[in-house]
Amino acid sequence: MNAVPDVLVEQRGAVLVLTLNRPHRLNAIDEGLSRALGDALDRADRDNGVGAVVIAAAGKAFCAGMDLDAFLGGEPIRHPERPEWGIAGIVRHQVCVPMIAAVHGVAAGGGFEIALACDLVVAEESARFALPEIKLGLFAAAGGLLRLPARIPAQVAAELAYTGRFATATELAGWGLVNRTVPDGTALDAAIELAAGIAAQAPAAVRATKQLLSRATAVEDEAWAVNDELMRTVFSTDDAKEGVNAFLGNRRAR
Repeated sequence: MNAVPDVLVEQRGAVLVLTLNRPHRLNAIDEGLSRALGDALDRADRDNGVGAVVIAAAGKAFCAGMDLDAFLGGEPIRHPERPEWGIAGIVRHQVCVPMIAAVHGVAAGGGFEIALACDLVVAEESARFALPEIKLGLFAAAGGLLRLPARIPAQVAAELAYTGRFATATELAGWGLVNRTVPDGTALDAAIELAAGIAAQAPAAVRATKQLLSRATAVEDEAWAVNDELMRTVFSTDDAKEGVNAFLGNRRAR
């Protein structure tokens, strides 16, 4: 058993703060992180004392995406008992209270997709976001390609997905994806302040509001089914393995 928790859980009044805690791996997503985050969200979902959730991260990055060593080793990266919650235990997890991402540093691949799974995003001015999977012979299979075009103009989403380039917090705020940009070092405090304002409202009204807003922006099951089938196909190709190996070896893919 890992003595250091993959996700730190802290209750601040009616706000539950969940901190990704694999800083030595830039909070890359593996089975342990997916289990810890998914279980914490499940507890929040069933706790009437939680009015909002903030998802933050330890270390110098929010989340660098899928743990590539785990991928190459054939290790699972979803919750072993609740795979339906999706990667990181969040991207397909229907949580009844609002979730706010407090982003600093890099949110790449699955890290960006964690932010997209949240209802609101607070980002530090130097934060950067990307879906770089295409550079590794993969694609953004944790909801990025399903949610991003619904959050920003489709052409902008397509450019980010096809090129894998990084977008700044200011750029994404201009498109409406980032709710607030804040000075570096203050994302967590700003997110907690926003969450506390939400949690101060009548709980039943907040949950009903989230339920209806979620229906308006829900990704259809059919789209997820296509996503999963393509993931099984593309992630098992030689190109995918070569792309990841090349990235880890700091060389050009062949």
